[in-house]
Amino acid sequence: MGRILKAIAILVILGAIGVAGYAYLGDMAPRTEEQRIEITLPGGTSGS
Repeated sequence: MGRILKAIAILVILGAIGVAGYAYLGDMAPRTEEQRIEITLPGGTSGS
């Protein structure tokens, strides 16, 4: 039983290290693009 718990603990630690490494070294930059949406407000005047 002790070996299983030790193996699980090691796997959890290695998994945490892997996730942290991916977060720091992986390409996780968000994609940026300009968005324009035309809206018409109620009661607004056109032109002016």
